[in-house]
Parts: sequence; structure tokens; C-alpha cells
Amino acid sequence: MHPFRKAVEAGDHAALESLLAEDVVFTSPVAFKPYPGKAITSAILRAVSTVFEDFTYVREIANPDGRDHAFFFTATVGGRTIQGCDVLHFDADGRIDDFLVMVRPLSAARALSEAMAPHFEQIARDATGG
Repeated sequence: MHPFRKAVEAGDHAALESLLAEDVVFTSPVAFKPYPGKAITSAILRAVSTVFEDFTYVREIANPDGRDHAFFFTATVGGRTIQGCDVLHFDADGRIDDFLVMVRPLSAARALSEAMAPHFEQIARDATGG
């Protein structure tokens, strides 16, 4: 099993954070601008793990060179079933430097946005060490 998937499924935030490059860019399915940096990406991932229920990876696709992966998942958020994909790129050191999340349907993306909104003050504090 891929170390990323193993960390997510185990809820091992330390292992997940260790896989992130310092200059990782996180692109959210519900925010206009990407979030640059390990601190904010880690904080977002911790928060989203509290919002998703019944999270399960259902498929994984990898580029033969091992630097690009797509992890397809299902979950429930706000009573809505969500389908999504984590699209990851790994740098030369094996760290995630690009983390793109896509979700569907629109009603579930809205539910995700609403569920995450109360967490953004804490995310900002965690990302700045405050």
C-alpha cells in the first residue's frame, strides 16, 4: 500500500505531514486560490479528517515513474455522499509538492465548504503557529 494512503487510512497525521514537501501547494475543491506551504496544507488535512465520515479510498492510479498518483475516494459530509480524488505529485525526494483535490457532485462540494468554514480560524492559527 502506498505510504500516503496508509497514513490517511490510519489517521496518522504525523506520517502524512512527513510526506509533504515544505513548498507543497494544496488546491482545494472549494477555494479559488491554492494554499502554498506545508503548515497550511497540514492544518487543512487535519481539519478535513474531522469533517469527512466513512472515508474510503476505492481506487488508486499511479504513473509508472511513481511521481504522480490519483487516489479516488468516497465519504459522507453533511449527510451528502461525496466522490473525490486526491491527485498528488511527488518531488525528486519523494515528498508531495502538489496536492489537488477534486470532488463531486456540486451539492456535496457545497456541503464540504459549509462543514469546513468553521475550521478556518483554527487552520489559520495552526498554519502560523499561533
